[in-house]
Amino acid sequence: MRFWGSFHDDRSRETVLARLLSVLFLSTVIAGCATTAPMSPTSEELSQAVKPPAVPDVFESEEFIVVMAKPGDNPQSLAARFLGAAGKSWMIEEYNGAASFSPGQQVVIPRRYWKLAGVDPTGYQLVPVLCYHNIAPQAKGRLTIAVKTFEEQMRYLKNEGYRVLNFAEFYEFLSLKRQLPQRAVLLTFDDGYKSFLQYAYPILKEFGFTATLFVYTDYVGTGRNALSWPELKKLAQEGFQIEAHTKSHSDLRRASGESENDYLRRMKAELDQPRSLFERNLGSVPRMLAYPFGAQDDEVARRVRDTGYSAAFTVRRQGNASFVDPFRIHRSQIYSDMSLDDFLRNLTLFSREDLK
Repeated sequence: MRFWGSFHDDRSRETVLARLLSVLFLSTVIAGCATTAPMSPTSEELSQAVKPPAVPDVFESEEFIVVMAKPGDNPQSLAARFLGAAGKSWMIEEYNGAASFSPGQQVVIPRRYWKLAGVDPTGYQLVPVLCYHNIAPQAKGRLTIAVKTFEEQMRYLKNEGYRVLNFAEFYEFLSLKRQLPQRAVLLTFDDGYKSFLQYAYPILKEFGFTATLFVYTDYVGTGRNALSWPELKKLAQEGFQIEAHTKSHSDLRRASGESENDYLRRMKAELDQPRSLFERNLGSVPRMLAYPFGAQDDEVARRVRDTGYSAAFTVRRQGNASFVDPFRIHRSQIYSDMSLDDFLRNLTLFSREDLK
């Protein structure tokens, strides 16, 4: 039996809670009315009759679970118990608008996503994708960031409750198959520098974060500053995603004076070779590609799609809505001379628009 209309018709936490509890009350009353009392109740029966019916600690419907919080309950423990994974605690936090609960407090646990597209009448959710390159003990140039700066940025994300996604989660959001936490972010690293393993990896592991590495295959294994295929395979086995950054890191747009045949031959090498090398060395083909220098046009995007990639990334300082073009996903490049305030400006999470 359904207790109310479509799940998407009414998502107010208070309305859900009121309807669930009213159904519980009515069912108790109906059950009481169905019992015919004896003509002459005993004193023991009278004393029992005045006791209010017990309210269960857990009440369930197809879309929601309502629980009375017990001492020690928190979003993580409730998510592990009722949703099967502590990592889904954000669903409880965001639906109830709270990250902690008092004993006896009523908590609504949504069993399903309630805002897949990240859109509501006031605007739409944005997911920032951050783009890093090299990391070193000291900053050098604009693209080599200091370890201390990187750690400060990651610590901020952790302390402020950001949830770092893997690409599969992000892609499901773009496909309208997954709702994301309000503070979701994707971390990416370009080129394939060994410094990722030396400096970024320990910090990411400390905070429980993952990342996506875009590597260009001509660089892999070429010297002490480049990651090798065995190192990339080990990172992949630990949950880091390894994806393509073309063969040679050259601009994929057709050059002035480049013939059709020459362009087709170059594009085939730039896009196909990484797929074969990935399969040979990592056991899987790349699903997405980062355009070198973020450079692309309609022809490039079409050829990337036709080659078999599912998504591609530019370099543009802007967050991504669920309806972004999957072959023009924006990334914000993080430079070595950015202050923490500069960094925070890349974390825009919502675009306000009157969508009524």
